[in-house]
Amino acid sequence: MRPKVMGILNITPNSFSDGGQYVTSKSAIQHGLEMIAQGADIIDIGGESTRPGSDPVSTEDELSRVIPVIEEIRKVNAEIMISVDTTKYEVARLALEKGAKIINDVSGLSAEPRFVDLAKEYNADLVLMHRKGTPKDMQDDPQYEDVVKEVSDYLIKQSKLAEGIGNVYVDVGIGFGKNLEHNLALLKNLDKFNKITGKQLLGISRKAFIKMLFGIEIAKDRDAHTAMIHQQLLASDVDVIRVHNVKLIRDMLDITKIL
Repeated sequence: MRPKVMGILNITPNSFSDGGQYVTSKSAIQHGLEMIAQGADIIDIGGESTRPGSDPVSTEDELSRVIPVIEEIRKVNAEIMISVDTTKYEVARLALEKGAKIINDVSGLSAEPRFVDLAKEYNADLVLMHRKGTPKDMQDDPQYEDVVKEVSDYLIKQSKLAEGIGNVYVDVGIGFGKNLEHNLALLKNLDKFNKITGKQLLGISRKAFIKMLFGIEIAKDRDAHTAMIHQQLLASDVDVIRVHNVKLIRDMLDITKIL
């Protein structure tokens, strides 16, 4: 199965990988359109960083970052699937009103359970991610007895709250309250998470575990390793892969198909 490619569009000054690069609406819109031209199936737009140690932003700030970009991309391209990466009800509601079709909730409904009714109202899809703690404290020595079981149990419980929504994607939350050992255990057992809702999204792009494994300090320099890891994981049949470098991932998928 060929996974869909979700291009990451962070409109923030402090994201771990590209913070500040697309902080203006004009640059963010341009980058979003570039990713569509490179073959992105989905554009995931976020206005609040969830990097380890980050603080939340106000609803007003997040709206001012996200909504103009959704509006302009939708004007240019009426067909592209747009996802809004948020944990705030008002941001998600207005994003759906302006043309987004997916709510990407890194809190897995723990911050905003009303996302279920909102998704039903707008006939939108929902992504439920596992996260232990908050971005401020999630990497402060996370502990699990059995990380695969605990993440699975959580996603099963939260997905039951979302019954009746068209597509509910589960996301194991690589790097969100997990150390290197936890991340690798989850990546080796991704197929087990396909059974929860029948849909799975995976985000490993440029993440710190790649730095831990290969010593690559600069996040943008981790793209090749991101692609290689995704290629090794294709047999896990993940439905959506969330990445920064859309062109490289599309090329990897094309090469895999050809060979």
